[in-house]
Amino acid sequence: MILLTNSAPPKLHVSRPTSTTVCFTVSTRPAADTVPKKALLYSSHAVRLGLGVLILALFWTKWRSFFPLDDYDGTGGGEDKDGWERALLTNRVGILVAWAADRMDWRALAAGGAVGLWGVVRRGYTEESMLVLRGLGVQTSSSSPTYLSTATTRFIPTASIQDIFIHEAFKGFEVRFYLSIVVEGEDDTVVVFPHLLPKRQILEEVWRGTKACLYEPKS
Repeated sequence: MILLTNSAPPKLHVSRPTSTTVCFTVSTRPAADTVPKKALLYSSHAVRLGLGVLILALFWTKWRSFFPLDDYDGTGGGEDKDGWERALLTNRVGILVAWAADRMDWRALAAGGAVGLWGVVRRGYTEESMLVLRGLGVQTSSSSPTYLSTATTRFIPTASIQDIFIHEAFKGFEVRFYLSIVVEGEDDTVVVFPHLLPKRQILEEVWRGTKACLYEPKS
């Protein structure tokens, strides 16, 4: 399952679409900046796709073993509504998949297939970002754990932001730093990059950049 896990230490990427906008992105996704890394990335996608198709094919053929297709000889005329399924089940690949499915207990296939499909749709990396819009506010975003759901986002208007600071806390026996936004009218602060909790050096760069971009420069 090595190819199904694309994880690396959190790294910061800063982009500035305009002079009044800056986006800070912290991600554990490895950078595909060389030919071997690109080949590994494409291989991972191919393995995911192939494994997902195989599991679904096993599910389908196992289900058809309990509910077989009706016989059709073409003598009665009319259209064979199950023709595409019949064609898939009778070719070489379909016969091989059906042979494998017949030798699997349906409970073991269901459990193993569910775990395999989770590995296929699992994102394998975490990406969190904060978009700063001068005079408007900030938008935080955290990627979902799977490819089947969208990222979690929240927008905080500038008028509601009372302060932005770096704080420290204990996580087990380790001291971790985190970037927080104090929002007016809320008891709890909003933690930026809550899942990754990057190193202090990254947080300090984000904090300085956010302060410089969020508010209008004093004349």
